[in-house]
Amino acid sequence: MNSVFFSILLAGASLGAAAQSQPVAPAAKKNLATRHAPRPNIIVILADDLGFSDIGCYGGEVHTPNLDYLAANGIRYTQFYNTSRCCPTRASLLTGLYNHQAGIGKMTDAEDEPGYQGHLASNAVTLAEVLKTAGYHTAMSGKWHVANTNGAGNAKDQLAWLDHHIIRPEFSPLEQYPVNRGFEKYFGTIWGVVDYFDPFSLVSGTRPITDIPKGYYHTDAINDTAVAYIKGYAHSRQPFFLYVAENAPHWPLMAKPEDIAKYKDSYKAGWEAIREARYKKMVRLGLIDSSTTKLSPRWKDQQDWGNNPDAVWDASAMAVHAAMIDCMDQGIGRIIEALRETHQLDNTLIIFLSDNGASAEDAAGYGPGFDRPDETRDGRPIVYPTKKNVPPGPETSYTSIGPRWSNVANTPYRFWKAESYEGGVHTPMIAFWPKGINVNRGGYSHYVGHVMDFMSTFIELAGASYPKEYKGHTITPTTGISLVPTFSGQPIAGHEALFNEHFGARYARVENWKIVASGSDSTWHLYDMSRDKSETNDLASQHSDIVEHLASLWREWADTHNVFPKPGKQH
Repeated sequence: MNSVFFSILLAGASLGAAAQSQPVAPAAKKNLATRHAPRPNIIVILADDLGFSDIGCYGGEVHTPNLDYLAANGIRYTQFYNTSRCCPTRASLLTGLYNHQAGIGKMTDAEDEPGYQGHLASNAVTLAEVLKTAGYHTAMSGKWHVANTNGAGNAKDQLAWLDHHIIRPEFSPLEQYPVNRGFEKYFGTIWGVVDYFDPFSLVSGTRPITDIPKGYYHTDAINDTAVAYIKGYAHSRQPFFLYVAENAPHWPLMAKPEDIAKYKDSYKAGWEAIREARYKKMVRLGLIDSSTTKLSPRWKDQQDWGNNPDAVWDASAMAVHAAMIDCMDQGIGRIIEALRETHQLDNTLIIFLSDNGASAEDAAGYGPGFDRPDETRDGRPIVYPTKKNVPPGPETSYTSIGPRWSNVANTPYRFWKAESYEGGVHTPMIAFWPKGINVNRGGYSHYVGHVMDFMSTFIELAGASYPKEYKGHTITPTTGISLVPTFSGQPIAGHEALFNEHFGARYARVENWKIVASGSDSTWHLYDMSRDKSETNDLASQHSDIVEHLASLWREWADTHNVFPKPGKQH
């Protein structure tokens, strides 16, 4: 490990000594969580493009003993929602708002519209900003992706930038960086997609990292930096909030050879067999009820695995996907062990979830450009194997698992990332807190929650206050609901309704009724989520009155939450 990267880890490790010299914030106001124990440390671990059934404790065959440990000693949520894509979910999670209110209705391009600024809005506060006012240390490692990432110059110039042949001091406006949105420490990437062996837009604080050590792998760096932060905070009198934003297992499919080798034979059975095995395991675990959650029809099932001419390549692609998840789990294990070694594990709330469902995107088909390089730093060409003629896994291959494996990863649900069907918006979510969770450990919560709920949850645990104004800006009130009652089995009313919109894909859910439309089909479809969580039986023609009512609620929500780019414009 070279001196530049080692200094990053040392910066995290030195936090504890620095913290001891800082004044301790006034005692937090008493609340449900703090009456009988000190305020907890809070860690949010966010996976990227992880399918609902990918990890072991949610039905998958991937080896995830550390996430399984958190689940076995915590709570698994069965009806928890994200906003269907990377940056919108991050915006909602960080601010306690719907993502359009937070400024990111689409992606991170700057648009002159309140809901489409492409960065966190000034009328929103982050978890870090709020928790910092309550005396928490705040740190982050990993993927930011809530700052403007517009292209730079002409295509040739931009590729040189992506390939590390041109060094610029800023990857987005510095005022949009994590350290200027409440985080004391930050190491990670400002943009979204990365080369895992040599990531673009890598920074420490605001300083670009212009050299990485031999053997660098980004998932390891994210988790090892988190470990350094934890050890640095171990002797502080103040609790900490740590946001670990993984890139894994988002494409490109890049993993370490030793991790890939574990799964070289795991997916040779094919799409149908793996999907059915996952479904049966989910039923056996009690995660789903087979009477209300059927295995939805496989996407384009006319393609049989036995007649698949690309079966060898496709099996190896899913093996790399599994290897990326396995490596992430190993890093999470190091985070857990660091907490245990520093005697902080019992009073640390760890939240794990995914930002959206697995991705059906064809990364190879995109080709180089924007955030996708065409060669490595040392000049080796990067291949985008549209004909599946180059194996996935190394730095010089840029590809993804595609729609059929994505359909498997999101078992038992339909569709995937960017859609508002359950396969896009339904996230695995684990809450672990030995001192604070005293009901149903190892079991399930069927509470219908949303990523915006973390703001209210953490405010309650920290004894913090959500501001009406911050740095001269009027702050939009959060609509999140605290999850704290679910930790002790207390009744919780929950959301009266939930909504989503992303590139025209949208839903409205009120109690057990859900209307949903895809980005390519504006027709509303209706499902009874109490009987049909897999969205296989469209009831729209039978209950047009319910469709009309929910559609009117969706339009009202859209009109009042910055969803329409122009006043009155409809999707």
